[in-house]
Amino acid sequence: MNDDAAAWPTEIRLKSGRQVLVVTWNDGAESALDAEYLRVQSPSAEVKGHTPADRKTVGGKRSVTLTGVEPVGNYAVRLTFDDGHSTGIYTYRYLKSLDADRERIWADYLGELEAKGLSRDRPGQA
Repeated sequence: MNDDAAAWPTEIRLKSGRQVLVVTWNDGAESALDAEYLRVQSPSAEVKGHTPADRKTVGGKRSVTLTGVEPVGNYAVRLTFDDGHSTGIYTYRYLKSLDADRERIWADYLGELEAKGLSRDRPGQA
């Protein structure tokens, strides 16, 4: 979809033991986003911070699962994770961008973990 502003989900569901959020878009495309990826890329202030310098790299979330998906207005969903995190509001545009830029975002995240001595399996953040 060229215009991410027009991205609109026609269906959002949890799959694979609550480890995958599947979004079907109005253009027929489907995004399958892993719970770990969504958790470590949470748009919450806890993770993203209030400035780029405040951003946290969150480790130890390989086995996190989604426990809830709640609509927020007509533009987003609030995701709840089994580690208690529930403060991020994932706009439809943000979900679409997470899917479109997945390779780069994930590679950057893995690089940050390594640089900070963190692991996908051991809890922690830097």
